Amino acid sequence: MAGGHPVPRPLTILSVSKLTDVPKRILIGRALRSDRLGETLLPKRIALPVFASDPLSSVAYAPGEVLLVLSIAGVSAYHFSPWIAVAVVVLMFTVVASYRQNVHAYPSGGGDYEVANTNLGPKSGLTVASALLVDYVLTVAVSISSGIENLGSAIPFVIENKVLCAIGVIVLLTLMNLRGVRESGALFAIPTYVFVVGVFAMIAWGAFRGLVLGDTMKAPTADFHIEAEQQGLAGFALVFLLLRAFSSGCAALTGVEAISNGVPAFRKPKSKNAGTTLAMMGLLAVTMFCGIIGLAMASNVRMAEHPATDLLENGVAVGADYVQNPVISQVAEAVFGDGSFMFVVLAAATALVLFLAANTAYNGFPLLGSILAQDRYLPRQLHTRGDRLAFSNGIVLLAGAAGLLVWFYGADSTRLIQLYIVGVFVSFTLSQTGMVRHWNRHLATERDQAARRRMYRSRAINTFGAFFTGLVLIVVLVTKFTHGAWVALLGMVIFYAIMSAIRKHYDRVAEEIAAPEGPSDDVVRPSRVHSVVLISKIHRPTLRALAYAKLMRSHTLEALSVNVDPAETKALREEWERRGIDVPLKVLDSPYREITRPVIEYVKNLRKESPRDAVSVIIPEYVVGHWYEQLLHNQSALRLKGRLLFTPGVMVTSVPYQLESSEVAKRRARKQQEWNAPGAVRRGPAEERPKEPTTPKG
Repeated sequence: MAGGHPVPRPLTILSVSKLTDVPKRILIGRALRSDRLGETLLPKRIALPVFASDPLSSVAYAPGEVLLVLSIAGVSAYHFSPWIAVAVVVLMFTVVASYRQNVHAYPSGGGDYEVANTNLGPKSGLTVASALLVDYVLTVAVSISSGIENLGSAIPFVIENKVLCAIGVIVLLTLMNLRGVRESGALFAIPTYVFVVGVFAMIAWGAFRGLVLGDTMKAPTADFHIEAEQQGLAGFALVFLLLRAFSSGCAALTGVEAISNGVPAFRKPKSKNAGTTLAMMGLLAVTMFCGIIGLAMASNVRMAEHPATDLLENGVAVGADYVQNPVISQVAEAVFGDGSFMFVVLAAATALVLFLAANTAYNGFPLLGSILAQDRYLPRQLHTRGDRLAFSNGIVLLAGAAGLLVWFYGADSTRLIQLYIVGVFVSFTLSQTGMVRHWNRHLATERDQAARRRMYRSRAINTFGAFFTGLVLIVVLVTKFTHGAWVALLGMVIFYAIMSAIRKHYDRVAEEIAAPEGPSDDVVRPSRVHSVVLISKIHRPTLRALAYAKLMRSHTLEALSVNVDPAETKALREEWERRGIDVPLKVLDSPYREITRPVIEYVKNLRKESPRDAVSVIIPEYVVGHWYEQLLHNQSALRLKGRLLFTPGVMVTSVPYQLESSEVAKRRARKQQEWNAPGAVRRGPAEERPKEPTTPKG
């Protein structure tokens, strides 16, 4: 048969390890053995920036969100901001105290999902999981978009290409996290701590200047006026505005739940270290949030939802060219002075920590995805650790989803942040409700009075947390639904539906493949085996496949070819007879020059004639060593192999034939480090493996 015709040539195998492994090692590092998992566990000083960078960095935009909403009623409404800050602080302490109960009661890393699933049932657990997955994706999108906008105020190129830059940062963070949580945590710790120290220095110096020295600090927008969108708000309208401002300020709480999901990543004692880290995070976040709100009031910061038209300078709108800097930037300029060393350090640390805030999601999302995969709600690949002992598939999935969101919303943090918060308060509320049931269940059996007192106290904390977070959830839904919260709810519904469908699929497959107690068709030996060797011409791969087929001692054996070129078919028959090959040759006619359909129909007919018999189809394969050689060989047999796999009662066997280029590839592969080989993580480096015993000569 002519080489140009779509005949069933032997398959080819492409070894791509050389192409993919070297760049992979350069980007994410050398593979780690499974027994080195303990080395990736985090001490508290590293766990704090890893898991708490999101709530800590939210002080860079949460105060601004409060002022932006209040500006709708004009500058006069700003005097409500301290009271809103107090409400946020009370909520933060409530949530932190509640989650300290979670990490001690459920240290396995399931967090809100495990609590809700165990105590409220699978549907509640899946609802929490959907909410958290959406929130993690939004955390990456919002944090990075906000960071790009902060950086863009100093570097015009960044703001002009903010979508591209934001996706570039997502790629960079993904590579860092693929290297492993310990390395990424150590890398991210420095800018996070610089940011925290910088904010506290700004609060302390601002308080000293204002309270001790009596200096007047003025923000760059202090002399601006705000054109109120709604004049003279009172009654329900004012209450609604304050509730909306409060719900925007609740952005400071996002990421709190990540610590309860990440307990397994802590060093022992895991629960104690996670609880301590949670308390440290809450104390730092509320202090920074309140300090920035206070300094913003003292320095007369002015913010507006639509600065181009609502901000007035000398009675004239500032115009579309005006860039509204974040609250923290304006406060830093008022306290330290524009262009001062501390101002530059804090500005740089703020932009960087906003990028790194996404790291909270990069640690929470893969851990949660692994647990959901173990429970068969997500693909099993998400449960597997990668070469660097991180959940690589979950990291890549998170990056892809966040990248799509950034691209769709144009890396606009103002639009993205409206989608925020809903998911996290859904998980807060259901988790705390589940904890109340948890304590009720244990109190029903516990008889020790000291233990019962601790449980009563814990239940009271979780009851108050469930009530308060449920109230906030209602506020968030009412005030933010039309501003974008509906998109987050839609995302939750989509995740819920997908995970439910995946679980149904896995359950159906498990039921279908479960081993029966009695005899079945799958365990009863077939009456006979018919072996069929697919050939196109007589060459070494064909002869090897025929020799292998003879070793199988099948009841019947025949060679099968498809007649798409009469001249080549005639030549094949003549050579077959000349060589005296003792295997019958069967040639199928194909008037339309198809190959796959005649073979499939022939095999099905064999099965139809003898349903209790098995058919073994044997296919020769070429093994090549270069990627470009793969393009030079016919792939029709590959399609045929794929179709045969869907034919019941048919076994497909590949017989490889190695070409010279495959030997070159083999020698090249031997020169690579053994940790590149499959299973190396389990076996460990060659020098650490036990030597094979040798038999003494003589």
